[in-house]
Amino acid sequence: MTFAGMNYWAILLAAVAAWIFGAAYYGVLGNAWVTAQGRTMEEFKAQQQAKKGTGAAYVPFVLCFVAEIVMAWVLAGILGHLGPGQVTLKNGVISALFLWLGFVVTTIAVNHAFTGRRPMLMIIDAGHWFGVLVVMGAIIGALGVR
Repeated sequence: MTFAGMNYWAILLAAVAAWIFGAAYYGVLGNAWVTAQGRTMEEFKAQQQAKKGTGAAYVPFVLCFVAEIVMAWVLAGILGHLGPGQVTLKNGVISALFLWLGFVVTTIAVNHAFTGRRPMLMIIDAGHWFGVLVVMGAIIGALGVR
């Protein structure tokens, strides 16, 4: 299925790069992220250890990658609607920033406010999606939609 002249290689590359970015991002901010949830690293590691060797240990990673493929596909569709010659690295990053600010940050802020989560958790999670969208926008913009 072709939607707005999709470049499926750009979409796949953007999703893979975003997934790797997320792994690095939470690798660096993992302790702060766990603390922002109101847990200790020992509690977190015990929870992960209990899932080790089961399908439940892999579900979040698979879900994340599938979500990033969908996100990259939608971003490519939006960029494709800019018109011929308008899909550039710059426009990819700018579009990603607008989408992040207009949809991601607002959604995370509302969800975190109603669940009573700590503001730092929102900042860390929003920062992750900021990086994901910028990486995707740069890759899709640079490689084009067709």
